Amino acid sequence: MVKQQHQLFALLLVCVDGLVITLASYAAWAIRRLTIERTWWPHQWEHWIKEPLVLFIVPIALLCLRSFGLYRPRRDRSLVGEIIQLVKASVMTIVVLIPVLYVLDKSIFKQTYHEVVLFGKTLDAGRVQLGSLLLILPVALIAHRTAFRATLRALRRRGWNLRHVAIIGCGRLGQIVARTLERNSWTGIKVSYFISHQDQTRRERCLDRPVLGGLADLERILSENKPDAVYVALPSQRSNLLSDVLGRLERFSVDVRVVPDLSPRYLPQSMAVSELDGMPILSYRECPTHGLGGVSKRALDIVGSLAAMILFAPLMLVIAVLVRLSGPGPIIFKQRRVSLGGEVFNIYKFRTMHHVEDEAAPSLFATTNGWTERDDPRITPIGRWLRKTSLDELPQFLNVLKGDMSLVGPRPERPELIERFKEDWRGYMLRQHVKAGITGWAQVNGLRGQTSLKKRLQYDLFYIRHWSLAFDIRIMILTLFRGFVHKNAH
Repeated sequence: MVKQQHQLFALLLVCVDGLVITLASYAAWAIRRLTIERTWWPHQWEHWIKEPLVLFIVPIALLCLRSFGLYRPRRDRSLVGEIIQLVKASVMTIVVLIPVLYVLDKSIFKQTYHEVVLFGKTLDAGRVQLGSLLLILPVALIAHRTAFRATLRALRRRGWNLRHVAIIGCGRLGQIVARTLERNSWTGIKVSYFISHQDQTRRERCLDRPVLGGLADLERILSENKPDAVYVALPSQRSNLLSDVLGRLERFSVDVRVVPDLSPRYLPQSMAVSELDGMPILSYRECPTHGLGGVSKRALDIVGSLAAMILFAPLMLVIAVLVRLSGPGPIIFKQRRVSLGGEVFNIYKFRTMHHVEDEAAPSLFATTNGWTERDDPRITPIGRWLRKTSLDELPQFLNVLKGDMSLVGPRPERPELIERFKEDWRGYMLRQHVKAGITGWAQVNGLRGQTSLKKRLQYDLFYIRHWSLAFDIRIMILTLFRGFVHKNAH
């Protein structure tokens, strides 16, 4: 019954998607008519069908949506994940549409009545229409899919369109699965019953849901109580049974999902499943900035560091003079720090102490963590002001430009401190899955100076797990208000 319901909803979704794509196509055509032809009403009725390109756009867009898995029954997909796929499908639609039009209908690229100049470039009818479609299509699809989700959520609250599942495993992991599904009720997934991970069990209830038996009764239970999906949540002690359980589940036409028995504390990023030549690969831990994300982050670092160095150049010149007048020694102090993958580099800072030897190594005035005390007498008067305002770190924009650091990331530590911290604090080395940064999530939340190392680590790992370019930009904006002057900076 539920499969038929899904087919009905999928068909409805295809129809509404087609309508939304059609409206987006006509909206892009309208922008072209108003900017290029300078009139809304076409001279011939055929233009109403031909010029909006709906005969090309609608089938191509629907195929792209299907290829990105946007018609599969995935109730546990987040809204953010669906939005990302919608944007990808929209971009792919334009990429496929352009060569198709060049082969089948070049008229859109030839008709230009008036010139449109944007950013110094003259645009013809084709560029205006396709550029408008590239902006309108993802926005329209996201708005429609968000409203569609809200409608389904309202229906599911009333008990309609639910998907009933069974959980194999009623231990700690199985209970976590049940609570997670219950907490995310918007998915419409309802846990109907448990099957024990033991062969036989006397247990009758688990989290107020029935336990219908053990693994020895698996086939009988699923035959008598047909679920729409099965979540396999075997504890690690019974993980050797996974292959056997999956083989037995092949006799039933149900969706099967496996939840590994891994503690969230060991998962700094979201896990992902990929495939290579038929071999399934579970990405347990990897750098979140690999691929396109890393390229975009590096581009932001280059542009941001160059802009900052130009903007702060007069101030850095003044600071350089003040540091030179504060006492003997170099203006720029270098110290060994650790960044991405344990790579050691020389970090640049304005000298803030009387002698460079004082700054290069901890002394009696250092804290138990190895950091400088607030009232360290080795610090010069100008150095104290530089530390309090974080202006001593301005030369680190050169580290960012060189690629040693990033604008945003966990603060870099000295190699000797890392050797100590990695033994005392579990997960500390996970900070090296991204480049060290000038500012970070911990810093904009006030975790600087003599603050809790545990708290800093928690904030750093939160940043790594949830990294995105938008998160970096958010932290950079917060740095302008919280990052320079703070009571914990010294």
